Amino acid sequence: MSHHRSSARRIRLLAATLACLMTSLLVGSTVPASAHGDESTTGTAADLHSRDGAGQALAQLRHDLAPYADVHRALADGFVPVSDCTSSPAGAMGVHFLNPARAMAPVDPTKPAILLYLPTGDGGYQLLGAEWFQADADQDLSTDGDRPTLWGRPFNGPMLGHEPGMPIHYDLHVWLFQANPDGVFAPWNPSVHC
Repeated sequence: MSHHRSSARRIRLLAATLACLMTSLLVGSTVPASAHGDESTTGTAADLHSRDGAGQALAQLRHDLAPYADVHRALADGFVPVSDCTSSPAGAMGVHFLNPARAMAPVDPTKPAILLYLPTGDGGYQLLGAEWFQADADQDLSTDGDRPTLWGRPFNGPMLGHEPGMPIHYDLHVWLFQANPDGVFAPWNPSVHC
């Protein structure tokens, strides 16, 4: 068990180091990084084949991300855990697994920078969804001229960083593998509990 704790500490240290490195590179920049938002939008996880045109793209994305149900595949592809299981009175997001290479690239609808997982009782992880992130270009909460959109949905924000040194940013959550009564694009999922 002490080997498991030691490995977990090393992973957290690596994640913290990556987060600090990314934050230092992002402040005052327009490149994306990792975080999570506080505003919700509409849609339901059961309606990935929705009439709004996003449904087909989201169904394809769900298919493409399905291999990440195996967290070992995510780790092998460069995703690292950068948070504990994140929750609030509005629900939970789970554990954020960040891919630093993707986080430093422009927003790509087929390549989320973050995967969301729920820890399971047997020490594993259940894939819940994905998150896209972009730092705010001017770091000004009163402007939003660079707000990105995917599938016709504007990102939440701009919002303050959630950790010291995290830049003002935009983000968009997509609940592809766990139904969310608040909608496919809502940041918090009241049906998820840490």
